[in-house]
Amino acid sequence: MCTSLTYATTTGDQFLARTMDFGFELGGRPVVIPRHHHFTSVVDEAGFDAPYSFVGAGRDLNGYTLIDGVNEHGVSAAALYFAGQAHYADQAAAGKVNLAPHEVLMWILGNVSSTQELGERLTDLNIMEAAAPLLNIVVPLHWIVSDQSGATYVLEREADGMHYMKNPVGVMTNTPDFNWHLKNLSNYVALQPTPHPDRQYGDLKVSAIGPGSGALGMPGDYTSVSRFVRTVFMRQHTDAVATDAEAVNALSHMLNSVEIPKGVKIKADGAADYTQYRSYMSMHEPAFYMQPYEDQTITRVALTADLMNAAQPTEFALNATQRFNAVN
Repeated sequence: MCTSLTYATTTGDQFLARTMDFGFELGGRPVVIPRHHHFTSVVDEAGFDAPYSFVGAGRDLNGYTLIDGVNEHGVSAAALYFAGQAHYADQAAAGKVNLAPHEVLMWILGNVSSTQELGERLTDLNIMEAAAPLLNIVVPLHWIVSDQSGATYVLEREADGMHYMKNPVGVMTNTPDFNWHLKNLSNYVALQPTPHPDRQYGDLKVSAIGPGSGALGMPGDYTSVSRFVRTVFMRQHTDAVATDAEAVNALSHMLNSVEIPKGVKIKADGAADYTQYRSYMSMHEPAFYMQPYEDQTITRVALTADLMNAAQPTEFALNATQRFNAVN
């Protein structure tokens, strides 16, 4: 279970951030995929090519698998759980790019230069029911995708087909489907950062007890529904900032409201979902910032000419000694 949001600086620089909340230890680290990398596929012997370079959180599982990142054209994307509603094709489609759910993000980042281009090319894709390595399950996913223009979309594959929807609030969590979350916001129109005015009940004048009363009723639990509402509120009202460092700092504070500490969210099977890391994707640099649970240190990896044109992917250890450790 995860939370994602977009954010723009006052100078127009765009960011996509997310929490990675999961019970199984994923062991991801920053990885740069170079231009023209060839990915193997569990559904197609031919695999697929990625003309564009990108950087994100991933792991080498007899071939790299990434779950978020940003590419050289400033397109950023993240895969989030979509349990109970994700529905995939049960067979390959001739003449299309056949992908397992866990392969979709790598294809997007490696092949499109804008959210508009992705929309135009969706008819080329066939997302199939196929298990991911390490987890050995068909991972139910949906995707948030954003670009340097600020255009942000949600991609969902359900029983009635593919849905590519403009995201007007810049936030995505998990099940239910994205349109349900948008409708649910109508239940929270009273939320505001300023206090509610005094109320008169008969002869009694009632005043709010202290500041913050405008947010009374905002859900505080860890369900995807509540995290969506809280993050929309935080994104809407957090002060605007000018620099990249300030943007990453602001995003970190916003995600504090939905970060899941170990032990407070136990699933039915006894596993504990927790926020294994947070990532911040700067679309204009482009650069990837990763903040692990263990020490909250932020490691930054920027796409450089050498990394983008390397012969093989490049992995980076998470640096636990220097905040904003830069790899330029």
